[in-house]
Amino acid sequence: MSMKILGIETSCDETSVAIVEDGRRIISDVVHTQSIHAKFGGVVPEVASRNHVVKIHEILDEALRGSGNTLEDMDAFAVTYGPGLVGALLIGLNTAKSLAYAVGRPLIPVNHVEAHLYANILHYGKPDPPFLGLIVSGGHTTLFLVKGHHDYAVIGRTRDDAVGEAYDKVSKMLGLGYPGGPVVDSMAASGDEDAVQFKIPVPRDSFYDFSFSGLKTAVKNYYASHPAAPREDICASFQKTAIKALTMRVEKYMREHGPLDIAVAGGVAANSRLRAEIAALAEKFGVASYIPPVRLCTDNAAMVASLGYYLFQKGDYLSPEESLKLNAFSSLPL
Repeated sequence: MSMKILGIETSCDETSVAIVEDGRRIISDVVHTQSIHAKFGGVVPEVASRNHVVKIHEILDEALRGSGNTLEDMDAFAVTYGPGLVGALLIGLNTAKSLAYAVGRPLIPVNHVEAHLYANILHYGKPDPPFLGLIVSGGHTTLFLVKGHHDYAVIGRTRDDAVGEAYDKVSKMLGLGYPGGPVVDSMAASGDEDAVQFKIPVPRDSFYDFSFSGLKTAVKNYYASHPAAPREDICASFQKTAIKALTMRVEKYMREHGPLDIAVAGGVAANSRLRAEIAALAEKFGVASYIPPVRLCTDNAAMVASLGYYLFQKGDYLSPEESLKLNAFSSLPL
C-alpha cells in the first residue's frame, strides 16, 4: 500500500511544501525563494521568519491543489526541525504540528542536513549503503560515511565558514551580488584559474575537517591589493581552490579506506565545476557518483518528505500529541 507524506521546509529563506509518495515519487513540490535578501547581501533571519509567516499557507494550498489531494489524504507529515535559523524553522514546525494534530496523523522530525542527501535517493533511488555523502551548502560542509538509512559516521565537517558561505562572501567582496554561488560559477567560466595561487586550507589537527575562512580572507586581501585584477580571474582561481578543498578529501578517504560510491547534495552541488570534478573522481576510482538535478540541490520539501518516508519505516515518528512538545534547533548533529 502506497504512503503519501507531506513535507515542509523553512530552515532558511525557502518556503517549501511537497507531497511525495513512497519516498520516491514527487506528486507536488512548491518552493518559494525570498528574493528580498539580495538587497542585504545575505539572509536576514528576522526578515526570513516574517516572510515564512506570509507565504507558508499560500505555498501549502498550492501544493495541495497541484496534487489533487487533501490533508486527510496524507499518511504523515514530515518537517525540518533543525539545523537552521530558529525563527524560520519554527514557522514550518508549528505549521506541521498543527496539521498533524488537526487530522490525527504522525509527525516525522527531519534533520535538514540529512534530508539533502535524500535528494539523490528521491531522484535516482540510489546509492545503496555504504557510500560517501558530501553535503555542501551555505550553512554546511560535511563529509560522512553512510552505513545505512539514518546511520552515519562523520568523517569531516567545517570548522568555520561553509563553502556556500565562502562563495557568498567572495561574491559580495567583488560586488557581484547575492546569492554568490551561481554568479561566481558563471564568472569563473571565462576566467584564468591559474591567475592567482590561493592556498588550500587544511586544519593542522585534522586533514578531513574543512575550513574556508582563510580562503575567503585571502581573496579579500588579494582584491584589496589588486583592485584592477579581472574579477573573472579571481572567481576562477577561488573556485579552483574551493572545489579542490572538497574533492581532495574525498580522494584521500578513498585511497585510505577503499573506493565507495559518492552522493553529493546541497546548494553548492549545483556548481558546474564540482559536478565535473566529482564525476571525474568517480570514474578514476571506478565507482558511481550521484548529484541531484539542480532544482533538488537547493532547499526543498521533497527531500524532507522523502527522508520522512524512510524514517517512518524505522518507526522514527511522533504521535500528534507527542509532536506538540517538539522544538526547533539551530544546530543538530547527524
